[in-house]
Amino acid sequence: MPNKASELLDWYDRHARVMPWRVAPADKKDGVVANPYHVWMSEVMLQQTTVAAVRAYFLKFIDLWPTVSDLAAAEDADVMAAWAGLGYYARARNLLKCARAIAADHDGVFPDTYDGLIALPGIGPYTAAAISSIAFDRPETVLDGNVERVMARIHDVHTPLPAAKPELMSLAEALTPTQRPGDYAQAVMDLGATICTPRNPACGICPWREGCKARRAGTAPDLPKKTPKKPKPTRHGIAYVARRADGAWLLETRPEKGLLGGMLGWPGSEWGGDPVAAPPMAANWQLMDGEARHTFTHFHLILTVQTAWVDHKTNPDRGSFMPAPEFRPTDLPTVMRKVFDLAEATLRHD
Repeated sequence: MPNKASELLDWYDRHARVMPWRVAPADKKDGVVANPYHVWMSEVMLQQTTVAAVRAYFLKFIDLWPTVSDLAAAEDADVMAAWAGLGYYARARNLLKCARAIAADHDGVFPDTYDGLIALPGIGPYTAAAISSIAFDRPETVLDGNVERVMARIHDVHTPLPAAKPELMSLAEALTPTQRPGDYAQAVMDLGATICTPRNPACGICPWREGCKARRAGTAPDLPKKTPKKPKPTRHGIAYVARRADGAWLLETRPEKGLLGGMLGWPGSEWGGDPVAAPPMAANWQLMDGEARHTFTHFHLILTVQTAWVDHKTNPDRGSFMPAPEFRPTDLPTVMRKVFDLAEATLRHD
């Protein structure tokens, strides 16, 4: 094969996507260096999330907490509230743990090697490789879904994912250059995101089209192959939305461990096949028409919603009342916001 890294870097210099956390190739030539804090933040946010969804969150976090030490000093509740809506909330908890480890153990300075990075809480092999490559120009191999697709196609690999991961990693390692490895890592991800797309790849304008085995074989649209996923089960639950006569809302912070850990939400039942009623207090609970439906990584969730107005002397068995001026529905995770959207009209305080 020709020097594929050089071909791709030439393409990247002309077509690199503009992102708020990225240093453009032209700026790098002028001596601008990547900010490890920005790279880390973006990589954590981008896990299982799209670039379009992440942009606004990234800018908000950088505005609120300009440095990793600022983030380390933040209140957990403030960070979780700022993360609300981005999903996969364990990432937000790990973000705080990692920031605090960097502030406490590394004087607020990111380790600049793969080994140093992967030793931090919440940083796995992919993220360690991405940060060390993009932020510090280390020749580490970055393998995300875009890169897997590109490797499977240029080498015409038909082994289905996830079994193909070791083979695709080996192929990706063989192409990773020692010169400009950070730009190369971003270039191959850009290639997968903009040209070598899951459907209808634009092979005619691909900088690697000549050496692509799948293009020649006509198999590119079918790769990478994937082992069929099992159908997601459906779980059911009950959400209880109570409001006091003075307008305060009954909310609780979910346990640190588990789904939506550390997030603000409505008291409710366990989520399972046939939920058992678990109201947070005695009240005249009214079952609402409609359901709050949400899909998590491993299951679908259907929540019925019960609402109640309560006296200002009411003491709940769990949760606490939040005064209306302090309550911001945007601080809720998506599924809890869906519950609020159902209940809000019934419990509107005029």
